[in-house]
Amino acid sequence: MERYEIRLSGSGGQGIITAAIILAEAAGIYDGKFVCQTQSYGPEARGGASKAEVVISDVEIDYPKAVKPDLLLAMNQKACDTYLFDMKPTGVLIVDSTLVKQLPTTRAVSLPFTRIARETFGKEFVANIIALAALVALTGVVSPSSLEAAVLARVPPGTEDMNRKALEAGIDAARQHLAQPTDTMIDADSLDE
Repeated sequence: MERYEIRLSGSGGQGIITAAIILAEAAGIYDGKFVCQTQSYGPEARGGASKAEVVISDVEIDYPKAVKPDLLLAMNQKACDTYLFDMKPTGVLIVDSTLVKQLPTTRAVSLPFTRIARETFGKEFVANIIALAALVALTGVVSPSSLEAAVLARVPPGTEDMNRKALEAGIDAARQHLAQPTDTMIDADSLDE
């Protein structure tokens, strides 16, 4: 993988920036890849637009921002509509189907991250960890063990067990999606073709 660009998007309070930091740490610290992580968000603490980008590469990165994302994770409809426009034509869109009802492309993977968080944990704030685990299970952009290590190093003390279970829930959701007859594994290396 020479350069793989990921954009995570949603609104303040959904843990988008935390998810990007965890993904970057999984790639850089635990998988030993070159990585850059950037972020931007509206002035509102909660509810405003939030976007974070992670660029992962096997070689040095010359520009830190995503120019044409290979992958977009949209945690709500506004994020999907706003950030889809500059994705690569062959890019993959992963959305939270709890909050994204209108898919602008057939190349979308739609999984109910927020619903899983509510029903399994009674807390929506782990939806970002569920989404990250699904993203990794679908793309293989970082190893699952590196993601787990990065999550456990970053989450607040006392929440490790819940976050470990959130990772499992995300992987399970991705596996169920992949088990459907028409779906295949999304290979991060093949997305650049």
